[in-house]
Parts: sequence; structure tokens; C-alpha cells
Amino acid sequence: MADHDAGPLLLLGDVHARFGVIAAQIEHAREVAGALPCGVVIAGDLGLFRDDLRRHFRRQGLRFPVPVGFIEGNHEDFRDFAALVADFADVVTHLPRATVQPLGPWRALCLGGARYMDAMTTPRGCEVTERDIDACLALPASAVDLVVSHDCPCGIGVPGTVGFEHLGPPGVPGFERIAARLQPRLWVFGHHHRWHEHEKLGTRYLGLPESWHGYCLLDHAGNLRRVDHVATPAPGPRRWGFPGGR
Repeated sequence: MADHDAGPLLLLGDVHARFGVIAAQIEHAREVAGALPCGVVIAGDLGLFRDDLRRHFRRQGLRFPVPVGFIEGNHEDFRDFAALVADFADVVTHLPRATVQPLGPWRALCLGGARYMDAMTTPRGCEVTERDIDACLALPASAVDLVVSHDCPCGIGVPGTVGFEHLGPPGVPGFERIAARLQPRLWVFGHHHRWHEHEKLGTRYLGLPESWHGYCLLDHAGNLRRVDHVATPAPGPRRWGFPGGR
């Protein structure tokens, strides 16, 4: 994702196939910042499913005024993932797991996927593996400025979700080793559907709410601005209709 102008980077949480929310938050960010964002990064759960993508981007012709990138969450169609990424690359760009990508002026480690929960909420292909952790740990210590992940590290105070207590404390074991190795200034994540802020050993952690509740702007000087803004979403696909679904 190239740096097209002086606008800030827009950091957005789970979209769950409500693609109109992305456009609404881009427009709101333009008003807040006085310039279009240089790009948008979605911290997982874009909602990569063919029927939803086709409806919005082919039948309705929706397009975004700035580049939009995403990491994978646990609510994407992993059976058809590679084909969907290729077929809709003209509207959204996948940022592969355990790779460093330029996001505006920032070097970002992209770390999609989630900790295994159960077969329904953690489909095959989304689970963060030891191989993914090792790939991140192999990076030079000064390789990144920020990390964008879907799930969060352990031990940063993220509360558990009601109904999921049986899964244990939130977080992906091994993410804390990545933080210690790379020492990013900022680590942004989604998945838990709430604002959350924490600072530990020089890294600022920021959990994002669902995309229709707000977003963050990261400017070129490294200033981070939280924006609470309700963008009324279209009804979500029924696949996310279960209680506490994340």
C-alpha cells in the first residue's frame, strides 16, 4: 500500500462483510483529518466470502477512494481464500501473514489469523501456528515500526468474551516473544470487538472495536488518534448470528 498523500493511515477493526462501513469511515476520517487517509488497514475479519464480495463490488460497483488492505481474521472463506484474494485484488489487497509491508510511511508486520478456539470459530487455515511465530522471530530486531494482528498477545489485560470463558484467557501464545524480539512502537489488533489500550515494555497496544463503532488515525509523525464514530452498518450475514461471535 503506497503512500499517496500526506493523509494519516486509517486503522479499522472487524468489518464482517459490511463493506459500506469502510467507505463511511473513510469519508468521516477525511472530515476529521482534513485530508483523505493515505490508506486503510483492516485488522482481520474483512468478511472474505464470494457472495458478499460479488454483491458489493461487482453488482453494486462499490469502490474505495484510497487503497484498502486487510489481514485475515477467523471469519473468511479459507476454502476459497487464494482465489478470492486474486479475484477481488482490484478492490482490496491481502497483506500476507508473517510479512513486513509498507503501510504509508510505516513498516508493518502483518499477522493475520487467530488462536484456535473451536472448529466453528477457527476454521482450518486461520490458526496462527508455531511456523508463523518462527517466521516473525527470524526478522531483524529493527525490522518493523508496528504490528497489525487480528488476535492479541497474551498478558496485556484484554478481558475475555462472555460465553467464551471455557477457552481460557485471550491471546496467542508466542506473540509476546515477537513483541520482545521486534519491540514495535505500536501493536494494533481486532477480534475482541472493543477498545483496549495497554502499554508494556515500550510497546503501545491498541485493540479496535468493530468497524462501525470507530477507528484510529496514525499520522506520519507517529501520533495516534482514536475516533469514536458510529457508522450504521447494513445487516450482517447470518453466518455471524451466534451469541458472542468473534
